[in-house]
Amino acid sequence: MNKILESKTKVRFQDCDPFNHLNNSKYIDYFINAREDHVLNYYNLDISEHIAKFYKGWLVASNQITYIKPALMMEEVIIESQLIHFSSSSLKVEMKMWNKDKTVLKSIIWTSLIYFEIKSQKKAEHSEELINLFKEVVNPVEDIIFENRCYSLIQTNKASKL
Repeated sequence: MNKILESKTKVRFQDCDPFNHLNNSKYIDYFINAREDHVLNYYNLDISEHIAKFYKGWLVASNQITYIKPALMMEEVIIESQLIHFSSSSLKVEMKMWNKDKTVLKSIIWTSLIYFEIKSQKKAEHSEELINLFKEVVNPVEDIIFENRCYSLIQTNKASKL
């Protein structure tokens, strides 16, 4: 099963600032939308169906994001996502935005999510089925500190261009 998932999208006019750069806040929308599509297309996990069936879903607890190079209006970008850590009630996903050739790294985000029960308004435990999926697809990274991970990825990207 694929561990690093990817898709292409185009940076839209309405999401850009006056400099024709993707607005900082919109990066998060692009990342979250891509991840939702990734888990549906690669793992057949429809998040909205899951919420409707189990009254449980994932809430974003925190985002750590670094902007490296601007994504420009109407530019085609590739978004990668991977599960880098999970527990009985949480997930941590790393997502990266690249240019269409995957030669320029534009942004990196770590999103921490908490599994949440809608009815009780409390943290919930992942089912055995979800835990088994997470075990199969988790792709841990060496760096456990976000800033170190960003530095490593930036240096690797620079070295590959030499």
